[in-house]
Amino acid sequence: MDSREMAKLACEALAEKKASGIQVIDIRDISVIADYFILADGENQNQLQAMQDSVDEKFYKAGIHVKQIEGNHRSTWILMDYEDIIVHIFSKEDRLFYDLERIWRDGTVIDPKDL
Repeated sequence: MDSREMAKLACEALAEKKASGIQVIDIRDISVIADYFILADGENQNQLQAMQDSVDEKFYKAGIHVKQIEGNHRSTWILMDYEDIIVHIFSKEDRLFYDLERIWRDGTVIDPKDL
């Protein structure tokens, strides 16, 4: 599965758990750490955990295993590293505070529907 298909799968998993503000940033031309960042936010820690579980389950069923996860069930920012893509799951407040969209503004924003 290529990185674009992985990004699409992650977006689908997040949408199934009613994630807000799902956004994809193509960083292939500006960084070697990954091809895509997928960002989404949720209302509370239970929803954030459900979003993480959904992404992990979809990838596991596709034979893709997470390289590393930062954050836990009490975290308000969970980072899931799948090498080619990195999924960032935030509380609304943390997403606004860390503002990865601004930090990675040199990347290309892709509407998840266009994947």
